[in-house]
Amino acid sequence: MIRRFWNGRRIPLASLMLVRQPVRLAVALAGISFAGILMFMQLGFRDGLFDASVTVHRLFDADIVLISPRSTSSVSMAGFPRRRLVQAMALPEVEGITPVNWNLLLWRNPETRGTRSILALGFEPGDPLFVDPTLAPKAQLLTQKGRVLFDEQSRPEFGPVAEWFQDGRVVESEISGKRVRVAGLIGLGTSFGADGNLLTSRETFRELLPNTPPGSIEVGLVRLKPGADSEAVVLQLNALLPDDVTVLTKDGFIDFEQNYWRSSTSIGFIFTLGAAMGFVVGCVIVYQVLYSDVSDHLPEYATLMAMGYKLTTLLGVVVREGLLLALFGYLPAYAAGQGLYWLVRSATQLPVGMDLTRATTVFSMILVMCMASAGLAMRRLVDADPAEIF
Repeated sequence: MIRRFWNGRRIPLASLMLVRQPVRLAVALAGISFAGILMFMQLGFRDGLFDASVTVHRLFDADIVLISPRSTSSVSMAGFPRRRLVQAMALPEVEGITPVNWNLLLWRNPETRGTRSILALGFEPGDPLFVDPTLAPKAQLLTQKGRVLFDEQSRPEFGPVAEWFQDGRVVESEISGKRVRVAGLIGLGTSFGADGNLLTSRETFRELLPNTPPGSIEVGLVRLKPGADSEAVVLQLNALLPDDVTVLTKDGFIDFEQNYWRSSTSIGFIFTLGAAMGFVVGCVIVYQVLYSDVSDHLPEYATLMAMGYKLTTLLGVVVREGLLLALFGYLPAYAAGQGLYWLVRSATQLPVGMDLTRATTVFSMILVMCMASAGLAMRRLVDADPAEIF
């Protein structure tokens, strides 16, 4: 059926009418590509920022996560009693737990002496923390007080810590006015809430943040035995534990963080609005091109109608023009989007990349944009009266 629709006439009238005026065609394709690039970048930034907000969350070796109900996001984590995590061990499905301290502390750049907030995680060096198996031997370096593991993927504003350490230099700095030494490097990646990360023991963490109560933690990781249903265990823990703790699955913990940036900030609205503006700009450009094309060839269309061609056949020509514009306008937008995503990843380390969902979404938006514009341009042809034209 589609083939009949596309090749209903031996003469490719739609493509010939488009290439008849190369300048107009080039302007149309440039406008569509620009709108596509704008949509790619806006949606890419939005999704990339949401993904970046849970960089650390995804790495946790846990099936269930306990947090305080007063916590709102990774940049505002409240404490809750550590004994709630110990109480979770009462369930037979629970295999192990890991108490974690989580807070933003001031790191002093060892080169420039400037300070910048860094996400610090405190845990017992003998407890599993991340799914990365290479962390366990490095964690043993934290048994000595005042030692930290620095994230080598942190922003360069924290100083050349990774370079100095790899060169064999002793790297020391200050956190909240306390002296620390870098004992090793890890690779976590920046998040939207933190430009850098470091790990330390809970003992060192309490030294860096002395106001932290000894029995208080910000995150509790619970690992279940193989085959255990995490959703069912969450329900059991909610019934077992007081209301001073919130029990979430790991996916729920990730959603908790992303929902904060999506609903409690203007990020989602701003980038979605930017994509919508690109869509509107593209609609205007395509409509102007198709409307001008129909208007310029109105006598020819009227002649064909007078010769007996059905109106639907002529409308199909306009539709095929819209399809061609959508296809050939999308291809350069996709290529440019790939290049710009690479540039953004290199410059900001944000996880911005092309995926099938976004590529399909933008193509669908461009297709709808061109079809809607073609539909509006058709009205000029539908309203045309051969008698009036001649």
